[in-house]
Amino acid sequence: MKNLKIATFNVNGIGARLPNLLQWLEREQPDIVCLQELKAPDKAFPAHEIEAAGYGSLHLGQTSWNGVAILARDTEPLLIRKGLPGEEQDTQARYLEAAAHGVVVACLYLPNGNPQPGPKFDYKLRWFEHLIQHAESLQASDHPVVMAGDFNVVPTDEDIYNPRSWLKDALLQPESRDCYARLLAQGWLDSLRHLYPDERVYTFWDYFRQHWQKNSGLRIDHLLVNPVLAPHLKDAGVDAWVRGEEHPSDHAPTWIRLGAARKAKPRKNARKKTSADK
Repeated sequence: MKNLKIATFNVNGIGARLPNLLQWLEREQPDIVCLQELKAPDKAFPAHEIEAAGYGSLHLGQTSWNGVAILARDTEPLLIRKGLPGEEQDTQARYLEAAAHGVVVACLYLPNGNPQPGPKFDYKLRWFEHLIQHAESLQASDHPVVMAGDFNVVPTDEDIYNPRSWLKDALLQPESRDCYARLLAQGWLDSLRHLYPDERVYTFWDYFRQHWQKNSGLRIDHLLVNPVLAPHLKDAGVDAWVRGEEHPSDHAPTWIRLGAARKAKPRKNARKKTSADK
């Protein structure tokens, strides 16, 4: 397999965050990108600007909310499916699957589920169950597969700065965490946690109470690889400098690097880029 950088990035509004996205694409040059929370219908997706930056794209948009897209550098991603199997009646744009650079890419924006308990949390768990069912076939595929996106799940207390003020949040509920654990139990590898098992690494810092400035973050953006792809995993990290730019998303791009197969070894320090790296 050739060297690839695959990233996921919840942009929190493609219109408002397009300059940030284009700056990141130019600087980091990922080969495949999964975007979430476009908050724009398909007709408003900036395909021309993204093409000018060197990327082909597929998108599944929605007015005001949700929306996912897959970008591929110097090529056009090949559509496999729009929408999650089992959720054919779902009106929310949350799942897109394509092939690019020899890899099957599943881009997802899992429901937030707040407030809980209630209908939104029930929807989250139902959607998660259908994802688990579909992921089983992807995990067992003979093709390399990465499932990437905003899972809206904090897997463990090691993935949040302090769980106390989030105990009632849908992201930390036992049911949410159990679904994520069942997903991994199929044989998926949580790339970042696998490479950096002992380090606190965050991908999301909300806009309140100076959480970015205090590094009070959560890890909710994940890249899972199937057994075919796992031996090619070289590195993983967070381009945290993007969160420190003007008018940022509350998420930072999270990524993996792939290359020639070799046994992956745990690292002591995750590669997290900050504004000091500019």
